[in-house]
Amino acid sequence: MRILPKPVQFEWDAGNKAKSLKKHGIFPQESEQVFRSDDFILLGDKRHSLTEERQLIIGTTDLGRLLSMVFTIRDRRVRIISARPSSKKERKIYEETAKSS
Repeated sequence: MRILPKPVQFEWDAGNKAKSLKKHGIFPQESEQVFRSDDFILLGDKRHSLTEERQLIIGTTDLGRLLSMVFTIRDRRVRIISARPSSKKERKIYEETAKSS
């Protein structure tokens, strides 16, 4: 489902924000660029939570970096749970989707 609240507002857990920066060198502002672009795909992520609906977004930043993020929507805000560089499998999915659209 490609439905995101407009305008997109973000909410971060302090621990997850720090982990994304320390482990992957991803600043919150860079992660948020993916949601504001038209160049992303959304996939369901039912494996990681039984209590809330989570989505996986794969998309590019303003500098062309391909990121994957798990998020949920709470109170019309995008709550980013994890942000990291896309895996080989995610890159392939992204590239195949881009070719077909």
